[in-house]
Amino acid sequence: MPQDADKILDHELLFREPEYQKLFADKTEFEFNHAEVKVDEIRNWTKTKEYQEKNFARDSLVVNPAKACQPLGAVYVANGFARTMSFVHGSQGCVAYYRSHFSRHFKEPTSCVSSSMTEDAAVFGGLNNMIDGLANTYNLYKPDMIAVSTTCMAEVIGDDLDAFIKNSKQKGSIPADFDVPFAHTPAFVGSHITGYDNALLGVLKHFWDGKAGTAEALTRVPGESINFIGGFDGFVVGNMKEVRRIFDLFGADVTVLCDPSEVWNTPTDGEFRMYEGGTTKADVEKALNAKATIVFQEFCCEKTIKYLKEKGQEVVVLNAPVGVAGTDEFIMAISRLTGKPVPAQLERERGQLVDAMADSQAHLHGKKYAMYGDPDQMIGYTRFLLELGAEPTHVLATNGTDDWAAKVQAVLDASPFGAGCKVYPKRDLWHMRSLLFTEPVDFLIGNTYGKYLERDTGTPLIRLVFPIFDRHHYHRFPTWGYEGGLRLLTMFLDEFFEALDANTIVPGKTDYSYDIIR
Repeated sequence: MPQDADKILDHELLFREPEYQKLFADKTEFEFNHAEVKVDEIRNWTKTKEYQEKNFARDSLVVNPAKACQPLGAVYVANGFARTMSFVHGSQGCVAYYRSHFSRHFKEPTSCVSSSMTEDAAVFGGLNNMIDGLANTYNLYKPDMIAVSTTCMAEVIGDDLDAFIKNSKQKGSIPADFDVPFAHTPAFVGSHITGYDNALLGVLKHFWDGKAGTAEALTRVPGESINFIGGFDGFVVGNMKEVRRIFDLFGADVTVLCDPSEVWNTPTDGEFRMYEGGTTKADVEKALNAKATIVFQEFCCEKTIKYLKEKGQEVVVLNAPVGVAGTDEFIMAISRLTGKPVPAQLERERGQLVDAMADSQAHLHGKKYAMYGDPDQMIGYTRFLLELGAEPTHVLATNGTDDWAAKVQAVLDASPFGAGCKVYPKRDLWHMRSLLFTEPVDFLIGNTYGKYLERDTGTPLIRLVFPIFDRHHYHRFPTWGYEGGLRLLTMFLDEFFEALDANTIVPGKTDYSYDIIR
C-alpha cells in the first residue's frame, strides 16, 4: 500500500497512487459505465442555448438551490440572545445539520438541541418529546431562555408549540415563569431568512405582548434609543464590530436585537463558553421604547418590520448596504435620528474608500460579474459593483421574490453600467450554470458551492456569500460600512489579479503581461 509510517501522503496525493487508481477504474464495472463519447456529447449539449431554454422552462424541480431551510435561520436567531439555548422540535439529524453548517462556516461550536422526534412521534405527536426535551435542556445546560422552533416533521403533523410548551410547564419540565419564545418554522416553505424573520418576531412578541398570554403586555413609552437589526449575515463577527463602532462614534444609545457575533468568536484560553454575548432579555424589553429601529435587511425581516411599525416605531429599512452610497444612507439615518453631525472619523473613512476606488477602478471598470445569494445582500453588492463601474450581469436569488427583482432592476436601470444586466428570482445554481456558459462573465460571486461552477465553467469565484466552508476566517472581516467596502474592493481586486497572473504565466508565450506592478 502507498501509505505507511515512513511514507505519509496527504489526501490530495494519496488517491493518485496506482492502487487507488485501479480501484476507481474497477468501480466503473458496477456503475453506469456510459461511453465517454456519449458523456461528452451530453455534457457539451448542456452548455448550449438550446439546453438553457429547456433548463429555464422547468417549474417543478429545483437543482442545487442557493438557500437553506427555515430552522437554520431560527437557530441563528437563538444564538443572538444572551444565555439562550436553541431548541428545535424535530429529529436529531436535522439539528446536526444546523450545528454543523454554522460550525463549518464560523469554525466555532454551535449549541443547539432537539426534541429527538422519531417514527412514533411522527404518528402520535411530539408532546412527550417536548416535555422531556425541555426538562433535559433546562437542567443540563442551565440557560436563561430556551428558543423553540420546528422542522418539517413537527409541522406536517401539526404540533402546536404554544400548547406543548404550556403543557410542559404544567408537567414541571421547566418553571412556569421561564421564558420560552417560539416560532413555527416549516422547512418545506421559505428559506433561512424566513426562519430568521419568524424566530426574531417570536422573541419580540414573547416579551412585548405578554409572554403567550401568561403576563401583562408591555406598554410602549417612547424614548430616544435606537434599535439595530442586522438580519441573517454570514459575516456577522466582523460586521457587528463595525456597526457597533459606528454607533459608538456617534455616541448613540443603541440596542442590537440578535447579536450572535461573540458566541461565534470566542477565544481559546482554557475556558469553554457555551454562551457568550448576545442581547439580554432586559435589552429586548427596553427595545420596545426605542425611537426607531434600523433594519439592515428588508427582505429578511418583512414580518418583523411590519410588527415594529404596528408598535409605533419608525423603521429605517435598508438592503445590506455596502460601498459608498449604501453606507451613506446608514450614516445619515443615524445622524438624523440622534440629531448629531457625522463624526469626522467617518467622513475621513468615506474619503479613504473613495480614494481606494479611484486608485483601482481602471482594473474593475467594465468587468462582468454573476452573483447569487440572499436578496438583500444581492442588492448591496449590485449597488457597489455599479459604483466601481463593473457590470453585475446576472443577479440571482433562489429566495428572491418578484418584488425583490423589481427593486434590483430599478438599481440596474439607474446606472449606465446596469444596461443589459438581468435579475433572476426563484432560480437555482443549475440555472446559473447555463447562464455562465451561454452568457459568460469575468467573475462569479457566491458561496463555497460555487466552486463547482468555477471548475465546470472556468469562471473565477469570489467567496462572499454564506456558507463559506473551504476558506477560513472571512467572517471575521466586515463587509458593511466604509471599512467593509474597502474589504470587498480588495477581494474583487485580488481575484482579478490572480486571474490576470494565471492567464499570463507561461514564459515566452503569455508572460508579456506577467508584471510586477499592477
